[in-house]
Amino acid sequence: MARLEVKSEVTGTVWKIEKSVGDSVAEFDDIMILESMKMEIPAPSPADGKVVEILVEEGVAVEEGQVLAIVES
Repeated sequence: MARLEVKSEVTGTVWKIEKSVGDSVAEFDDIMILESMKMEIPAPSPADGKVVEILVEEGVAVEEGQVLAIVES
């Protein structure tokens, strides 16, 4: 099984975490929503699989390229 990283595309804040560890996801399902400059930016799953790690919490600041979660496919 491959472990795939879900990375932030922007510098911003984790607004809402949509999935939990153990949840099954399809490719492009939103794992969490980031907020940057009053815009909501989804952080989608890169493939079908299962969320095995969430590395951030709601309300924390994240940098562009930061790993937010791990999906196993």
